[in-house]
Amino acid sequence: MPTATATQKFDLKKAIAELEKLGADLYHKDFLLTWEKNDAEIHSVLKIAEILKEMHAQNIDASMFRTGLAVSNFRDNSTRTRFSFSSACNLLGLAVQDLDEGKSQIAHGETVRETANMISFLTEAVGIRDDMFIGKGHTYMKEVAEALDDGYKQGVLNQRPAVVNLQCDLDHPTQSMSDLLFIKNHFGGFENLKGKKIAMTWAYSPSYGKPLSVPQGVITLMSRFGMEVELAYPEGYDLLPDTIEVAKEHAKKSGGSFKVSNSMESAFKNADIVYPKSWAPFKVMEKRTALLEGGDQAGLKTLEKECLENNAKFKSWECDEAKMKLTKGGKATYMHCLPADITDVSCKAGEVSANVFEKARIGTYKEAGYKPFVIAAMIAACTKKNPPRLLAELVKAGGKRVL
Repeated sequence: MPTATATQKFDLKKAIAELEKLGADLYHKDFLLTWEKNDAEIHSVLKIAEILKEMHAQNIDASMFRTGLAVSNFRDNSTRTRFSFSSACNLLGLAVQDLDEGKSQIAHGETVRETANMISFLTEAVGIRDDMFIGKGHTYMKEVAEALDDGYKQGVLNQRPAVVNLQCDLDHPTQSMSDLLFIKNHFGGFENLKGKKIAMTWAYSPSYGKPLSVPQGVITLMSRFGMEVELAYPEGYDLLPDTIEVAKEHAKKSGGSFKVSNSMESAFKNADIVYPKSWAPFKVMEKRTALLEGGDQAGLKTLEKECLENNAKFKSWECDEAKMKLTKGGKATYMHCLPADITDVSCKAGEVSANVFEKARIGTYKEAGYKPFVIAAMIAACTKKNPPRLLAELVKAGGKRVL
């Protein structure tokens, strides 16, 4: 990981100049899926995130808004992403308001089109997490975005808020972009990621229904950087087919590789990075979505029982010291979006052994530490006409974040 000395060597002026050269234009756009963004747009957000992180480290005020609201709409539970969104908005000078659908007129049948406009009169960004329903989350985010487009076009809204995907059924871009920045700095640059092997593997969990968006986000993004990506899971634990095709295409274009196997050991062999994470099978999530929409509680209980019984067949899919010895030099970088299911700590049997996790624990915290800056970068890129100039002005002003 970068040392304190390396952090001090970060040249803000040089980074801002590099950002300007990228020439990306995300103004009045949203950040929903990484594979919808071109390379310049991806690198632009990552560069802004690093600049903001360094400004924070140097106690430089990064407030880009004197007033304004950021609305968070979490349709699923969250700790890291919820607090990262609030932190990111506060860093930029925005106040945060949670949209509690149970306490709003949404519960009384208010349409998405109406809600999107009613919450956005003085709003600069809307962060949405909707990851539990296959075929629904990303669709909902697009519906909100289309309503905001219409409201801005019709003069209802003075500004068009940016919509940021805080996790949907397809992708978790704030997580995968944070993961990417972590390994980029760990290995000393994007150019050093070429040829590195990352094992994105399923791992046993004593729970069911975990979203597919983390592994999907990882394979579709890391495959863009010339990495050797191996996705491994027990038979039947498939991801959405479309995301597999995206990963294949990205690997082909970047000169990397993409492989799917049904062996955790195969994936770990000679891996530089391992990412053992549980998820529910695609078909199970489809069935679960139908049961949830129908309010079939008995059906949900039956499905959970069946899935937990099936999960239990694969308790050997644990990231333990024996499997870590299969990695390159036995020293692969362990990654996780957190919280991890840790054997004999948070559960009797889980995704990772206590010894392996403890060795990597601080690294996973640092991995998570990029997320507030990635979210802030997405908001800045999508709401400001000229982020490089604005950042340069803020750095030159040198205002202190904390007096």
